[in-house]
Amino acid sequence: MKARIKWLDHMSFVGESGSGHSVVMDGPPEAGGRNLGPRPMEMLLLGMGGCTSFDVVMILQRSRQAITGCEVEIEAERAETEPKVFTRIHVHFIVTGRGLSEKHVERAVKLSAEKYCSASIMLGAMAEITHDFEIREACPDESPAGEGA
Repeated sequence: MKARIKWLDHMSFVGESGSGHSVVMDGPPEAGGRNLGPRPMEMLLLGMGGCTSFDVVMILQRSRQAITGCEVEIEAERAETEPKVFTRIHVHFIVTGRGLSEKHVERAVKLSAEKYCSASIMLGAMAEITHDFEIREACPDESPAGEGA
């Protein structure tokens, strides 16, 4: 994998992924930024959330679960002194579907956390990471994410 980050101005940067996608990152005004994009440390949490969500959705789909939605809410704490690394991260999954098995959802979350999500496992070497989930029943007319429109 490759990435390229270019300083724009003030404390704004544009990051370009090896696959050609770009994102603007910026610092807070008190650090010279203009609040034009997420902070770099927020990007780490977003990446971890995307990584683990990808795993959970794929595992549930392969388990033939009728999943229609997956949201992840992440709360993190950082050290008070430099380097202000993440010390605790809590990941809360909200999985929506029809007749989802609690056992299957729990297994998917555990497999992502312990085996598949590279970002979670890497951040877990520094921070204490906890997970929980809730299951919501989908409305009868709700299509799986990405279908219809």
